[in-house]
Amino acid sequence: MEAGLKNAAKPSAAVERTIAGIRGVDERYQRKAQKHLDSLTKPLGSLGQLEAVAAQYVAWREEEVPKIAGKAVYVFAGDHGITDEGVSAYPREVTPQMVLNFCNGGAAINVLARHTNSDIVVVDVGVDFDFHRVEGLRHCKVRRGTRNFAREAAMTEAELNAALQVGMDLAGEAAAQGRTLIALGEMGIGNTSAATAITAALTGKPVSELTGKGTGLDAARCARKAYIIDKALRLHFGDFVVSRPDPLEVLRCVGGFEIAAITGAVLGAAAKRIAVVIDGFICSAGAAVACALAPNARFGIIAGHLSQEPGHRALLELMGVKPVLQLDMRLGEGTGAVLTFPLIESAVRIYNEMATFDSAGVSEATEG
Repeated sequence: MEAGLKNAAKPSAAVERTIAGIRGVDERYQRKAQKHLDSLTKPLGSLGQLEAVAAQYVAWREEEVPKIAGKAVYVFAGDHGITDEGVSAYPREVTPQMVLNFCNGGAAINVLARHTNSDIVVVDVGVDFDFHRVEGLRHCKVRRGTRNFAREAAMTEAELNAALQVGMDLAGEAAAQGRTLIALGEMGIGNTSAATAITAALTGKPVSELTGKGTGLDAARCARKAYIIDKALRLHFGDFVVSRPDPLEVLRCVGGFEIAAITGAVLGAAAKRIAVVIDGFICSAGAAVACALAPNARFGIIAGHLSQEPGHRALLELMGVKPVLQLDMRLGEGTGAVLTFPLIESAVRIYNEMATFDSAGVSEATEG
């Protein structure tokens, strides 16, 4: 694509139907949830963000007695052609090696999934490796890695829609399995570069302010990474701050297959009223594209944590979501999202099980 062209990637009919099926929050449930929380035996608002999470979950699920069932984390994996530019401290081979580690149960996300009694679903959307029917892996490969977006668009329109469909299909499967709360994670060497490019294009912020260490770059390589990303954005979109390119076209030109699958999963989950916990920077890039396409999707998103990547805060602010945790993490895999599961469950249990002032015979606060 030549610089400055206004072409936009066209969503498939399935993507359009999914977006059309995403509705907002019924204010009646919001008011009811807040009224119930205010009636519990505690000072108003004293449980802080736990109350906000409980109210959000109740309003999204639209249940009188909210429940959490079938927790799972979906880890999407893909490789990136941009690694040819030396933007990562780790070689591309680490992506398939880590996917195999996930399937063997040895990664941090496996530990946390076991700890929180959550299922883990590992998905190959675009890894540059032939896994030969590896047990425990969902084989949904669109292509063996994206193209180098410093030189050409990362994917074709057909590939973009195929990756979006992977995420939507898994969200539909989750709904059919009765899951009400899922987390999203990712694995892909080079994907912080893709996420940074997406963030700059969506927010209009300078690439230099958004570029972080990723997998461990020093200051000089960080600066070079920012230069490459900025140059790539101008190749595809010209002055992207002024033109504010179409979000799907941004995803097509500079995104990744795993990021596109995350976008599809957020859209599909929103259409099915499944609450989604997003992980860090890369997941948030996919979620931000979903919110740009379907603004109502944000009401079902819970941000697990605020990562160390500088672009993450910009994405959360863009979506209007507040992180539950801040632990200086930058691992990915869905770790920060799954860590949040027990807090969300605690919030829902408080909502369901805590006594009200009336039921406990406790006097409420007086005004003044």
